[in-house]
Amino acid sequence: MNKTQLGVALFLSCTAAFAQEIVTIPTRSGVTQSFFVADMGPKKAEAIALMYIGGGGNIRLRMEDGRPKFGEQNFLPRSRREFVRNGILPVIMDAPSDQQGRLGMSDQYRWSKDQTEDARAVLAELKKRFPGLPIFVVSTSRSTLTAASLGRALGDEVAGTVLTSSMAAVGRGGYSSLSGFNFGALKAPVLFAHHRADGCEATPYFLAARLAGSHPLISVKGGTPPESGPCDPFAPHGYFGKEAETVDAITAWMLKKPFAKEIE
Repeated sequence: MNKTQLGVALFLSCTAAFAQEIVTIPTRSGVTQSFFVADMGPKKAEAIALMYIGGGGNIRLRMEDGRPKFGEQNFLPRSRREFVRNGILPVIMDAPSDQQGRLGMSDQYRWSKDQTEDARAVLAELKKRFPGLPIFVVSTSRSTLTAASLGRALGDEVAGTVLTSSMAAVGRGGYSSLSGFNFGALKAPVLFAHHRADGCEATPYFLAARLAGSHPLISVKGGTPPESGPCDPFAPHGYFGKEAETVDAITAWMLKKPFAKEIE
């Protein structure tokens, strides 16, 4: 199955199984934040994954022909049915209205109080809609900058932080790095996941393993031969062909169950 067929298959299976909703709320003055909620259908939600995608973080949420549409190729939205299968409600963030340019969310925004304010507004809305469910910030690639920033700023307002394909290399691609970030300062638990064959120059496995330090790390091997560039979703960087196993381990950690630290 090629990446186009995979994307279509995932979209059709998700649309058939689960109701979907786009929510837009005001956050800062003159700014709105949109996010996508995939209803659990008959499955009972035990926690929420507040997902921030890689790249510029812009999934272009919109309605077309009465249905939600958005960019689905990134590892997290592409794997949302795996989260649902494991009892985790996926909530996929778009870039806020003032970060909707061609490049999406800037690194300056990702480390700013503006991002924290936007996230707090979303957390308040989710807690109102789904009272009692723990909320985890789940990120991949460039959005691991967002997860680290929010994990530090929000403290125990979130149940934990998950970083996959972390931005560990210094100065690569002109983006910020997590090198030197003090994850020990985060009040809520932290989980790292990384593919051993990640070929993206900004996210090498050996640096991510060093970054994880004493925090739990899920190490992934194998999968489907790449059908995209090394920093793109259909490669080890996006756990291509290992989505289900990777999500199984992540969600088990979220639910305080035994989880696989080595996936082959």
